[in-house]
Amino acid sequence: MTQVSIRNVVKDYETYQAVRGVNLDIHPGEFLVLVGPSGCGKSTMLRMIAGLEDISSGEILIGDRVVNDVPPRDRDIAMVFQNYALYPHMSVYDNMAFGLQLRKLPKAEIEPRVAKAAKILDLTSLLDRKPRALSGGQRQRVAMGRSIVRDAKVFLFDEPLSNLDAKLRVHMRTEIKKIHQTVRTTTIYVTHDQVEAMTLADRVVVMNHGVIEQVGTPQALYRAPVNRFVAGFIGSPAMNFLPCALSPAGDGLVLRLPDGQTLAVPASRAARYAAHAGAALEVGLRPEHLTNASEGLRSEMPTLNALVEVVEPMGSETLLHVRIGDVLVTAKFDAVLDVAPGQTVRLAANLNPMHLIDKESGRVI
Repeated sequence: MTQVSIRNVVKDYETYQAVRGVNLDIHPGEFLVLVGPSGCGKSTMLRMIAGLEDISSGEILIGDRVVNDVPPRDRDIAMVFQNYALYPHMSVYDNMAFGLQLRKLPKAEIEPRVAKAAKILDLTSLLDRKPRALSGGQRQRVAMGRSIVRDAKVFLFDEPLSNLDAKLRVHMRTEIKKIHQTVRTTTIYVTHDQVEAMTLADRVVVMNHGVIEQVGTPQALYRAPVNRFVAGFIGSPAMNFLPCALSPAGDGLVLRLPDGQTLAVPASRAARYAAHAGAALEVGLRPEHLTNASEGLRSEMPTLNALVEVVEPMGSETLLHVRIGDVLVTAKFDAVLDVAPGQTVRLAANLNPMHLIDKESGRVI
């Protein structure tokens, strides 16, 4: 297993800087996902690791070797692309074996490698088929098999599931995770889909405007984002943000919302937030922390009145899009719900996992 190290890497184009001084260590055997909106620099970063883009400054190391000037074929990496890039006239076996044949490996070595990869990917019965006779998911597995047979030091995935339908994407996420658990090759995976990132990664790198906003495990990013961008980007449905001000109330603090409603700050948070009274703030609450105030122990939580605008039944739960003052937020209710647009509902707000954000800097306090 191989470590990949990125040291002060910059990528300049004529009109903009795509990557701005990135530093990152990918641990041996790790499944690391680069995620962020379009144009954030994640695909450029992957292509620089692969050698398909020159870096403007900095260093990239694969193992203990600086590969800045090493051509892609000599970096001992394998890349899986979004569009599969299979040869249509070749069988599945020949597509998987072709790279090894180009390297002049003997047939006696190629056959067991292809057989092993086909078994891992459940392609053994499909080895004689041409790509046109395969489903989208099967074609993507063939593209992955072509990488696995290489026995490369590092696997690179460039949005490999983007062309698949929603159901197949969920299935292929599971397959990719199972394969990594079997092969344990250092893997760097690029996606714009934060759900994909959360379900696949050992660690997630959130990028924005060419810089790394935060690196951490999926749960760490979900529970402890460092700034508003990460808080809003990670999680589906996205986190709600409400403008607020901190005010003293007896021995504690309350969050005062623009429409005049207030929420008592948990005593465990009061000392942490006290110095920010009077500052321009936002409170971040995930949809699952805004729930039906009439259910069980939730009635003991601070509550808010909200006007229902849209009801989205999801089967196991119902999403309510409600308005609090001038702000539209999302709340999660249980599936059985008799609520219609235009009604006022009472929301229980669980403030224990809330995030208080400085509006000027965007940092979580």
